[in-house]
Amino acid sequence: MEAVRDLSLTVEAGELVCLVGPSGCGKTTLLKCVGGLLTATAGEVLLEGRRVTGPPPGMAFVFQEYGRSLFPWLRVGANVELPLKQKGLAGARRRELVADALESVGLADAAGAYPWQLSGGMQQRVAIARALAYEPRVLLMDEPFAAVDAQTRADLEDLVRGLWRERGMTILFVTHDIDEAVYLGERVVVLSASPTVVREQLKVDLPASRDQLHTRVAPRFAELRTHVYEQIQAAKRGAPARVTASDRPPPH
Repeated sequence: MEAVRDLSLTVEAGELVCLVGPSGCGKTTLLKCVGGLLTATAGEVLLEGRRVTGPPPGMAFVFQEYGRSLFPWLRVGANVELPLKQKGLAGARRRELVADALESVGLADAAGAYPWQLSGGMQQRVAIARALAYEPRVLLMDEPFAAVDAQTRADLEDLVRGLWRERGMTILFVTHDIDEAVYLGERVVVLSASPTVVREQLKVDLPASRDQLHTRVAPRFAELRTHVYEQIQAAKRGAPARVTASDRPPPH
């Protein structure tokens, strides 16, 4: 079964790009190919000019099912530290990275807890902290907030944008939530129905500083959100892509 067709996509260093598309279009498959977790039957994935043939150094992955990605018998600190042992770092340096990562996600006091003692949102923060501690240049996120409540989701969205701005990572973020894609991304890539191709790449010309109260009620946010929604609905119908006024920057 063909999941991804003739798809060409470039993500610049330090960019935050969101992938959206119809349900089942191949978003996760594409992300796993980018991360070296799946081998494409044709084409290639390049990271900094080098072909990806397996999970590359300098790249971390945050999955949707945080409960299955954390080890319940290990305390939070040990969960975050686990991938660092493969890097051969000294114990003191590992502890430093773990403490910094947990502080960055607001869990500085949770290192001694077990994952099952934390809420769903806090567990996903642990998963993000584990990725951050690895000091990735590229962070792949596969619908990481799909299983948390709306309020927690909003907090985690702001957390990711804040970490992206502070650390200068490249983030490729898969989501089925159109509002989330427009709120988070500097660019939204709309995929077609399966077998997927890039239907449209939309620059999100919202202010760099965003917040849940004001950004989401801004007229430009509504325009962008509506445009992406229309494109996804058209993709479901198999209609060709078309350019609308929403593609163009607002008048000054």
